[in-house]
Amino acid sequence: MAGIGFELRKILSRDSYTATLKAYLYAGLISSGPWVLSIISVMLIGILSLGVVVPELLIRQFLVSVTYLMAFSLVLTGGLQLFFTRFISDRLFENNAEMILPNLLGVLTLVTLVSGISGALLMGFLFNEPFVYRVLMVANFVVLCNLWLVIIFLSGMKAYNRILLVMALGYALMVFCALLLRPYKVNGLMLALLVGHSSLLFMYLYDILREYPAKTLVAFDFCKRRLVFPSLLFTGFAYNAGVWVDKFLFWYNPVTSDAVIGPLRTSLLYDLPIFLAYLSVIPGMAVFLVRIETDFAETYEKLYSAIRGGETLKHIFFLKDQMVLAIRQGIFEIFKVQGITVVLLFLWAPSLLEFLGISKHYLPLFYVDLIGVSIQVLFMALLNVFFYLDKRDLVAQLTGLFLVLNALLTLLSQYLGPSWFGYGFCVSLFVVVMLGLYQLTKTLENLEYETFMLGR
Repeated sequence: MAGIGFELRKILSRDSYTATLKAYLYAGLISSGPWVLSIISVMLIGILSLGVVVPELLIRQFLVSVTYLMAFSLVLTGGLQLFFTRFISDRLFENNAEMILPNLLGVLTLVTLVSGISGALLMGFLFNEPFVYRVLMVANFVVLCNLWLVIIFLSGMKAYNRILLVMALGYALMVFCALLLRPYKVNGLMLALLVGHSSLLFMYLYDILREYPAKTLVAFDFCKRRLVFPSLLFTGFAYNAGVWVDKFLFWYNPVTSDAVIGPLRTSLLYDLPIFLAYLSVIPGMAVFLVRIETDFAETYEKLYSAIRGGETLKHIFFLKDQMVLAIRQGIFEIFKVQGITVVLLFLWAPSLLEFLGISKHYLPLFYVDLIGVSIQVLFMALLNVFFYLDKRDLVAQLTGLFLVLNALLTLLSQYLGPSWFGYGFCVSLFVVVMLGLYQLTKTLENLEYETFMLGR
């Protein structure tokens, strides 16, 4: 994320209200723009298909298929995203950019094989749907798995306007293709999805090929133990699995879900409130990027440059205090902005649900989910700080605990009844954030000892 930090610092250096507003808008677009565009595009496809794709159950089958594709692709590649991001960051730090493109093509080859084989096996053994649908599901799954890995390069290329433009064009193409292919029902919509995401994948690959030229075509250096950190594989998997595990438990509880297509199930009771709640994190994500990736990142760089450069202990202590202050201010500002957002949505929720034509019976779960996703923004900020401080083991423990707690507490909430739905997700995040804050305090208190005595 350092590339984003550089761009935001450049905007904020103008020191005006307009520049500050531009920085926050920019951060909001970069952090939330991609998934907001994807959500809007998929939902727009569903809306435009009404009356053309009949019965309406077919549209629901398309939307549920997309949800499962997103979930499984993120869980499958989550560990590899973190693992490979660190590998690339270390190579850039070493000024060894020639290794980047060959290893990207190497990891994409590996991901294509794993996702293709696993997807084909699942479609072959668990689905009895038409052959074309199964082929499109596997193709979409492979493309999405590759796309998540390519996206990690985007912040490093710093061409944010082009990145957002390409993303807008890709999703516009998806919607346009869906309009043309609506008569072919679910298969037509799935083909439109494939065209949109494939266009994004290949346009971004083209940019990466220009940015990181290399003499070797394919390499697998990321498999060498001395160049990587295997704990990141678990961390990425645990975080993504933790985010989705409560949804899976509601989807596959017969009491809270319905079968939609093949073995794919959905829980309208649980999915709709949390979907709406996730849209509320845009302000918090913007603050998260601006504060953590500018103020904190800048003080962090100054501190460790001073340590490497042999500055006086007094100066190092001063810089450490500045970094601690930046962390506190960043977390407080995220809490403040996201808290205001939650309060406003609490007040507007009845009118909002009425405007969207959603029953007010969803209000209690919507309130709980609003708090849960807001805590998740804080959790992401804490994990980001721990990654800067190279606390990989601690991050692995927190994400693993989040996965286990979310699963167990969600099962407990299902046992207790509808009044407790959503509390598993919310309480599990609250626990790991409290533990994270405690561990962050301890880490900052012992920072000098760990830096000088443990070689961190």
